[in-house]
Amino acid sequence: MKIKPSSKKTQDLVLITGLSGSGKSVALNVLADAGYYCVDNLPCNLFQALIKELQRMDHQRVAVTIDARSGQDVTDLALHIKTLRSQSVNFKIIYLDAKDETLIKRFSETRRRHPLSQDKLTLPECISKERELLAEAAAMANHIDSSDLSPNALRAWVKDFVSVSSEGLTVLFESFGFRYGIPLDADLVFDVRCLANPYYDPILRPLTGQDLPIIHFMKNNPLTEQMIEDIRQFVQKWLPSFERDNRSYLTVAIGCTGGRHRSVYFADTLSGFFSQSHQVLVRHRGLMAL
Repeated sequence: MKIKPSSKKTQDLVLITGLSGSGKSVALNVLADAGYYCVDNLPCNLFQALIKELQRMDHQRVAVTIDARSGQDVTDLALHIKTLRSQSVNFKIIYLDAKDETLIKRFSETRRRHPLSQDKLTLPECISKERELLAEAAAMANHIDSSDLSPNALRAWVKDFVSVSSEGLTVLFESFGFRYGIPLDADLVFDVRCLANPYYDPILRPLTGQDLPIIHFMKNNPLTEQMIEDIRQFVQKWLPSFERDNRSYLTVAIGCTGGRHRSVYFADTLSGFFSQSHQVLVRHRGLMAL
């Protein structure tokens, strides 16, 4: 089904997809509170028809959730996305993800059934199958790994995401701690653990990479500037290739041991440079609980 040109266009469309238990309901509620017209659990094969109808009704801000509850049809989601893009329908895609152990824990705590469990699969098997069904659509979306996020942190990240323009490439710099694992949403990963660690100074330990004493500590190490420059040059060199690949989002993850000092400083410093030429977002996983 093709969408005919209309004088009434959906101005702001957000598609939410991802794994069951990863926080899609939280994300949809954020957009509902922000005034979006929200549709949850839309059958995948009705996506294009819904967009056409919403354009006719002149809804200006719309959020739609499509996921594995559509069954096998959800494998067509990537095709629908490509079709809409070819017809110049302007929209953003959020793919919510989480580590398997986190999803299993959430399902155990809530005693909910996984939507694919009717096939007599175990919970880990359901999660694996769901990843396969959504793999192609996931490759087109902005990822948010909700594994270590509180509901409030997830709400804040969704708000940040929908606040940026959908035109052009958005570069997201994300600091994290290797102690807690590499974020699932990372496209590029840089390790800064080889640099001197302010954690071992009792005075600096309670601070973060956004505090002046930590900033001065990092700047006083000549290796810091060398590594920042190396990362900056690498990202700058390859950004055009990601843009030619029609990528809308690129997540550059920078890790230190705990995710509170060195990686935070690097993410903030690099985002300041690239914000001069690109849309930029910053996330600090290690500071969420502070």
